[in-house]
Amino acid sequence: MKTSKEIVEDLKSMANPAYTKKMSYFGIDSTAAFGIPHSVLKPYSKTIGRSHELAVELWGFKIHEAKHLAILLMDPKKVTPSFAQKLVSEIYSWDLCDGLGMKVFSKTPFALEKAIDWTERSAEFEKRAGFASMIGIILDRKIANATIEQFFPILEREAWDDRNFVKKAVNWVLRQAGKRNLELHPKAIKCAERIYAQNTKSARWIASDALRELRSEVIQERLTKRQKRRAD
Repeated sequence: MKTSKEIVEDLKSMANPAYTKKMSYFGIDSTAAFGIPHSVLKPYSKTIGRSHELAVELWGFKIHEAKHLAILLMDPKKVTPSFAQKLVSEIYSWDLCDGLGMKVFSKTPFALEKAIDWTERSAEFEKRAGFASMIGIILDRKIANATIEQFFPILEREAWDDRNFVKKAVNWVLRQAGKRNLELHPKAIKCAERIYAQNTKSARWIASDALRELRSEVIQERLTKRQKRRAD
């Protein structure tokens, strides 16, 4: 297996400075980036194989793509609560935040606990990490609806926060929860209606955008077909 330093040399050889402009356009901090898209990093990670120890080393490099690679190689079963806190406190860009939340934190034994805890943080990306972890939990079909219903009061509580990466994350969780199945769909709509009634700028945006999608015929038909397939 390659060493972390050898991997960094490989990343340097893949550098595409022109791609950093695209990263910046999408609000990704490209200050310490080589400019390597995920479509290149993911297949490269498979040539290495999962290695938590190597992932920890790669996260330590001040290179954006090394940190993304670390997320792809990390073993959630070996992530401790203290290490998770270290990771979340070092997030500086939304793409790292979402990658950690969805692919790592949501798969740990303490996923629900941390997801709820981090949504109370003041730091923007720590707070978003809580919501990104919720997304990973929602996407896990083994998780019961009752667990996801715990997120609705939190979304209502945090809908006041008009910071871009927070309000978009609240909206994201609300939409994903509502699109999970027919049982959660009406509950998500009710949650969105309560959020809209808060009548703040961020709450109105979060709720209006979510309701537009959740009330669409496309989503309702998709959920109905999905339920029928499971019943057959």
